[in-house]
Amino acid sequence: MIGKVIGAVIGEKIAGRYGHGMRGAVLGALAPVVVRRAFGPLGLMIGGGYLAKKVYDRRKARREV
Repeated sequence: MIGKVIGAVIGEKIAGRYGHGMRGAVLGALAPVVVRRAFGPLGLMIGGGYLAKKVYDRRKARREV
């Protein structure tokens, strides 16, 4: 239920940004599936790698100053 509501909101935002029609509706319907997959083990690994890179870059920038 909550996934469908979130998908509808995302679909409306996408449709408003890129024009009305089926594109927003389809992307909104797929949004909950994508979110579920994105926060699985692979998503956590990618997110952790991104966070580690940001911390590394920030520390490197502090040393250069």
